[in-house]
Order: sequence, then structure tokens, then C-alpha cells
Amino acid sequence: MKTCFLFPGQGAQYPGMGKDLWEASDGVKELFEQASEACAMDLERLLFQGSEEELKATDKTQVAVTLVNVAASRVCREKGIVPEGFAGFSLGEYTALCEAGVLEVRDLFPIVKARGELMEKASRALDTGAGTDAQAGMAAVLGMSYPDAAKVLQGLEGQDVYLANYSSPQQIVLAGTGAGLKKAEEAFKAAGCRRYVPLRVSGPFHSPLLEEARKGLEEVLAGYRFADPKGPVYANVSGKRITSGEEARQLCVRQVVSTVRWVDEEQCLLDDGFDRCLEVGPGSVLGGLWKSFSKDVPCLPAGRLEDIDKLVEG
Repeated sequence: MKTCFLFPGQGAQYPGMGKDLWEASDGVKELFEQASEACAMDLERLLFQGSEEELKATDKTQVAVTLVNVAASRVCREKGIVPEGFAGFSLGEYTALCEAGVLEVRDLFPIVKARGELMEKASRALDTGAGTDAQAGMAAVLGMSYPDAAKVLQGLEGQDVYLANYSSPQQIVLAGTGAGLKKAEEAFKAAGCRRYVPLRVSGPFHSPLLEEARKGLEEVLAGYRFADPKGPVYANVSGKRITSGEEARQLCVRQVVSTVRWVDEEQCLLDDGFDRCLEVGPGSVLGGLWKSFSKDVPCLPAGRLEDIDKLVEG
């Protein structure tokens, strides 16, 4: 069975995530120590004792989610589940690059820490005060086709709201300033969307509003080695397979301000013959998105020890 590991991104986090993996694997314990040292953070405390609000901060979330993604992948491999391809949603793409041999694990955590800090700084510069309406962020629009959503967005041009994620045939995600998202909520509800849902993230990711973060990340990534992929790995920006380490570096830079074309990426996985996907990391968002895209190929959970053991048992 040709298996692709899918790694979730920011928004999948929850307090206590990864503790079952940590308790079950010495390799995961070593990984926690390595990541904590690389980031100068007590990640055991953050993940196992930190509050939901603390985990929501971008500069902490990105390290925390990446750590659980890698830990889940490590436990899968320890139990004999071997992937043949890799893809990740937003932040999750960095884990995919590491698993495909593009990034070394020792470099992965400093990179995502720097990325999180840059994105948090750029996001807070866009806030106009306290309260949800004053803070830049993201929101999901459910129950509306991509062409119809694109028409509504055209009417919001110049309002600091952008298409951040093409998540599924019936779901997009917007990024914008607090004021922009408020106007978008009114416009999409008037256009008949089923639901408009603010997301648990702290910035307008994958939009031109984060240009300063893009510039900063470009400088950071220039100091790291990006090797050519050792296996199939796919990009959010293009929705296609990455062909070289240098291409991966440039796509990581562009990803900060570009739409995540997840539906295109899913189609590429089907075209490349994968007949099983595993959601390797916290939460179940990617499994839900996959189900709305394809009924023929399953996407199964593999982010908790219980999930992984079920896969092993068959």
C-alpha cells in the first residue's frame, strides 16, 4: 500500500498533545530534549502543562506542532509504518521537508521557531487594539464553492482580506486585518455561505499582509542547507511535487505570503498513485478535508499512540 504522511499545521494544537507518544518512546523523549535545547524552550512543560492560550501564540505554536508531527512520524516508523511520500499543510510542510530529507532535524526546530517569531511580530504590528475585531487573523468559509467564494472576494478588493487557503471544494480560509475579516463576514453571510468560523490562530497567515515576515524568513533560510528530496514531497504554493532543495527553499519563503493550494496538492497525490494517507500529528483537520475531497482513498488518523497501534493491528 502506497502511503503518504500528511502533517497538520497551526490550529491543530491542544494542551497535552504528544504526551502519549513521549511516554511510549525513548526516541520521542530524545527528540523533545533536542528540540528544547535547539529552541531554548521547555517543551515538555509547554505541551503537557501549557494553557490553550499559551499554545495559541504563533512563536510557541509552530515549534509545538512541529515537535508532535515529528514525534508521531517517529513512532509510526518505530512500529513499522513506512511512508513513501510527504505533504504538510502550511507549517506542516516543514515536517514533510524534514521527513523527505530536505532539512536536517537539528535545523528544523530553529527554523520553525524563527518563522513563528517573525510571523508573530508581523501579525501584532497589524493589530489596532484589544479585542477580536482589532486583531489580524483568519476565518474559514464553509459551504461555498471556490468559484463563488472567489467572486465574493473580488468585491472585497482593497479591504485587507485575502484568500489564504484553498482547503476543500467547499471550504476556503481567509486572512486579514480585524476590520477586513469583519467586512468579509458580512459579505460571505450575505452571499449564502453555510458557516463563517474565526480560527484559533494569531495572525493573517499566507497573505501579503505578512510581507515583513517573508523578508525576514528569506534571510533566515539563507543560512541553512536544503538538500534535494529523497522521496516525493509536495508544496503548498504550487500544489505540485518539489524537485530540488533550492526550489524547496524558495517555496518556503513564498509560502508565508501565498495561498495554500491544498486541493491542488491532494489531486497531485491521487495522480501520483497514493492509495492511503495518514494524518501524522495533532488533531483531525486534514482527515476531514481529505474526506470532502476524495471518497475513494482513505485518510486515517496517526497522531496518537492509540491511532498508530490500530493501524499496526490492521
